[in-house]
Amino acid sequence: MTSGADWRGRVGATWAAEWQRTERAFADIAAVLDAAIMSIVPEKGRAADVGCGAGSTGLALAAACPGLKVTGLDLAEPLVAVARERAAGRGLDDHAGGDRRVVFLVGDAAVVLPTLAPLDLIVSRHGVMFFDDPVASFAAMARAARPGAPLVFSCFRSREENDWANALDAAVGTSPDVNGVYTPGPFGLADRAHTRDILFAAGWRDACVTPHDVKYVVGAGDDPIADALAFFRRIGPAAAALAAAEPDERAAIERRIVAALAPRIRDGAVAFTAAIWIWVARSGEPS
Repeated sequence: MTSGADWRGRVGATWAAEWQRTERAFADIAAVLDAAIMSIVPEKGRAADVGCGAGSTGLALAAACPGLKVTGLDLAEPLVAVARERAAGRGLDDHAGGDRRVVFLVGDAAVVLPTLAPLDLIVSRHGVMFFDDPVASFAAMARAARPGAPLVFSCFRSREENDWANALDAAVGTSPDVNGVYTPGPFGLADRAHTRDILFAAGWRDACVTPHDVKYVVGAGDDPIADALAFFRRIGPAAAALAAAEPDERAAIERRIVAALAPRIRDGAVAFTAAIWIWVARSGEPS
């Protein structure tokens, strides 16, 4: 389980430190999500990027749509700091004499989004699976949206369908309990029927979902296996087990991870497959 409190603390700080590796891993997820967003993005108005992380989705939206005012928000202050630095580097934080096209804020979606209403678009790249109360949080998003405004987000499909998770579980020697009940974490919205029920209960309508299988690059460079191992030491389901293990067991786990990584090298990179959903819904009454 990964909760909002984790993102405010250790997890958020770790992802900020590793943001370049995580962006590389999520690059193909971002491409699929950005394409879905661009297919329905309004020409102008206000947009919010929920759980914005290092800011890639919000930055892409602001760059592609000059008529939109984009606000990214995240619980992790270190990640928001990275997003702000990236926005400044691209000239998107100050445009047309001080009229900022993208702003990144630290805060909870349920608290911040009402101050941005009415929103014409809400998006999220893997940032909405960690709500302690998903119906309440998605409802706050719906209330902040203009009637008919779209919600577009990505999330992982089931753990069993994601071979990067399976490989790490096997290396660590764990068998996570997968029961379809919502638990905050990477696979919190994996169950399609349950997620649809959450969205409907929260006031989102006409929800549709599309599965995608994309490349998930975890290691590259001169020694892609060492790079991938460094990534998994800090990010993903093996990180906690490695941190808690005694030195001998830690070394044994790492040897098993390396054994799982070696067959995955293609074109100088270690790549798995990420199985994801792209969800699209609309606020207000069903059409």
